[in-house]
Amino acid sequence: MGGAAAGSSVLASPARAALAAPSGPVILSISGKISQTNTPTGEAEFDREALEALGQVTFTTQTPWYPKPVTFEGVPAAKIMEAVGAQGNLATAVALNDYSTEIPISDFARYGVIFALKRDGAYMPVRDKGPIFIVYPYDTDPILHSRSYYGRSAWQVTRLVIG
Repeated sequence: MGGAAAGSSVLASPARAALAAPSGPVILSISGKISQTNTPTGEAEFDREALEALGQVTFTTQTPWYPKPVTFEGVPAAKIMEAVGAQGNLATAVALNDYSTEIPISDFARYGVIFALKRDGAYMPVRDKGPIFIVYPYDTDPILHSRSYYGRSAWQVTRLVIG
């Protein structure tokens, strides 16, 4: 890579706030192609408070897992990717039981995917798809009503690997 020519300026990307170390139990660890970390092992770890501090959104949607529309509240996946400086194209989500699914990172902004922490106003316990459930707003686009997108909607998510 070449340097900047004399007299020219190089525009830097906006500075990101450093990721603080979690003060509570870690519910999400992110590794792989990321530029922002908060552990000696080069990962980004988040407790619930740190995730919520990124900002949350709410939407109601019909899912194949519940008999009626459900209201989810959580952090936009695109904000999480921005916070960790994700530099890959694919996120592999890994659940507590080691189930994993690959999600194109482009889905996050394109469809408004969230890392849901609450369902119908209450935090989701592990026994009911918590602590994190990756959810698409299925009712916003008919394409999302398919096995492909339902398969990307992992629950009990604890790790992401960016590749």
